[in-house]
Amino acid sequence: MERPTASRVEEPRTVEVEAAEVLGASSERVFERVPVRIHQDARSASRALAEEIAALVRSRAREGRRCVLGLATGSTPTTLYEELVRMHHEEGLSFANVVAFNLDEYFPIDPASHQSYRRFMHEHLFAHVDCPPSQVHIPDGRTPRGKVAAACAAYERAIAEAGGIDLQVLGIGRTGHIGFNEPGSARDSRTRLIVLDRVTRKDAASDFFGEEHVPQRGITMGVGTILDARRIVMLAFGEGKAPIVARAVEGPVTEAVAASFLQRHPDATVLLDQAASAELTRVKTPWRVGPCRWDEALVRKAVVWLAGERKRAVLKLVEEDYNEAGLQDLLASRGGAHEINLEVFRGLQEAITGWPGGKPRDRKRAGDIDRPRDRVFPKRILVFSPHPDDDVISMGGTLIRLVDQGHEVHVAYQTSGSIAVFDADALRFADFAAEYAGIFGVDPGGLARLESEVEKELRAKTPGVPDSASVRRLKGLIRRGEAKSAARACGIPEDRLHFLDLPFYETGTVRKRPIGEADVARTIELLRAVTPHQVYAAGDLSDPHGTHRACLAAVLRAMTRGAPEAWARECEVWLYRGAWQEWEVDRLDMAVPLAPEDVARKRAAIFRHQSQKDRPLFPGADDREFWQRAEDRNRATARQLDALGLPEYEAVEAFVRWDGRSAE
Repeated sequence: MERPTASRVEEPRTVEVEAAEVLGASSERVFERVPVRIHQDARSASRALAEEIAALVRSRAREGRRCVLGLATGSTPTTLYEELVRMHHEEGLSFANVVAFNLDEYFPIDPASHQSYRRFMHEHLFAHVDCPPSQVHIPDGRTPRGKVAAACAAYERAIAEAGGIDLQVLGIGRTGHIGFNEPGSARDSRTRLIVLDRVTRKDAASDFFGEEHVPQRGITMGVGTILDARRIVMLAFGEGKAPIVARAVEGPVTEAVAASFLQRHPDATVLLDQAASAELTRVKTPWRVGPCRWDEALVRKAVVWLAGERKRAVLKLVEEDYNEAGLQDLLASRGGAHEINLEVFRGLQEAITGWPGGKPRDRKRAGDIDRPRDRVFPKRILVFSPHPDDDVISMGGTLIRLVDQGHEVHVAYQTSGSIAVFDADALRFADFAAEYAGIFGVDPGGLARLESEVEKELRAKTPGVPDSASVRRLKGLIRRGEAKSAARACGIPEDRLHFLDLPFYETGTVRKRPIGEADVARTIELLRAVTPHQVYAAGDLSDPHGTHRACLAAVLRAMTRGAPEAWARECEVWLYRGAWQEWEVDRLDMAVPLAPEDVARKRAAIFRHQSQKDRPLFPGADDREFWQRAEDRNRATARQLDALGLPEYEAVEAFVRWDGRSAE
């Protein structure tokens, strides 16, 4: 049975989400079959769930009853647990009456392993609150294979004896799994041992330092066990989750997407950040849901979508195209098709520029588009690169263009990138250092000891165990050297390169600390030193490892803190993508076209990152090399603009302007 969608959107709302809000419930069409609440960002969604959990825990405590929680692991709920810990320390929230059951665990795995979900829950929650250890239940990855079935049955009995789960927290995997319930899991399945899907293992590869080290199996609560919970809340954050969220919420109920069974639950809610909501009908094509507020952004979104649907250039769309696609309200509110087409076409045309840093006042050539000349030229430019190669991968063509046009370009490498270097590369560099010392007599004893120690540590290391501090330093030096080489290929002097080594990253594992004061302070210190006129930062929030998201938060928080200062008032912030996906054409505020020679120069700069060439250690879901991903995406953007009737380019790098609304 379908249930009506929830139309409430948490404050503050963006223009896009406001435009998706229907004006009259009576005219709303039902697409979402689970109540969905869209929040500004992951933090506000997590805070809302933490407040609900806290209210439930306190209510049960007043009644003298236990509160039974079902808990999830992974990157999604970490902010939730951070908020619950804060509530415990600052607001007196007690977990003494909480009984917890975790969804799943790898099998086999030692509880002390860095990848163990038992260890994850201890580090993120239970070590910081007063929940008695006897009331914490997590499947045991050490259970002998022949006793797993009995252990799973005992887990089910323990849940029943506790009175059943009051509130179950879920995430969702790219296969649509909840817990480890992979495609094919039955509606009535119970706690059991399951073989993990290859996509799930691939997504976990970074945690284990290679897909080959990820366990083949896991122990998980079943779909039926999860649906027995009295209340279920599923969290999903980031663009990477948007397609599967739409399938789970709007698609048919099917064993192929275990999360779709939430449609049959009487009290389930999905909490999303805006990025994860991107494929929902009310966000992607809100005019199909009901009347919209037709602002400039939504008009462009609708027209670009319509042109794609009709396979026509923008200026060739006619009234019949709008009417047949259900866009009569747009015609009625904004005039005829010709006027709407011109508005959108001109907006896209004006976004295309070969002068990303602006034009000097005296620059004017025959046939040049009449653009405003900049008061400040050349500019100071600061490009933030989460990893040592993101600058050239995602905006290498623009970076080279800015340098060629005479701007003072600085690059800030936010993290060392040390965990993404193969052990073989570290050994090769240690061996080179020792050989160099032997030939030239430069500290031969010290470098020989370095090689010996690195080799000994790497050969003794168990797969999946983090590197020692000395090995991480060596791998960080490899990435730093490659970044310098790539910058030279772009024409950037070494004294304009800044290696921030933000503390949140330096854990030695893929799981990072939350962004803290030290990260923001180090970022704003550099901003104040450079006083840039333009800042470029990675807005690629679908990065599966979360580093891009954290690095962006550090930049935007620093910009927000510096907002009252003179340099910040004059500074534009541009967000780039490309490593994991590209900006949608209807969203771009600046498009920098690349000629074939620009693409070749960008590729040459990317190739300087030799440790990431051929096969990066953590490729994510995309098997292509980073240079291939970037070129394919840049060419796809160019093809889309061409199909809309704009000039044909070899490739295009796209940017969105940050409007200062959120520092998350």
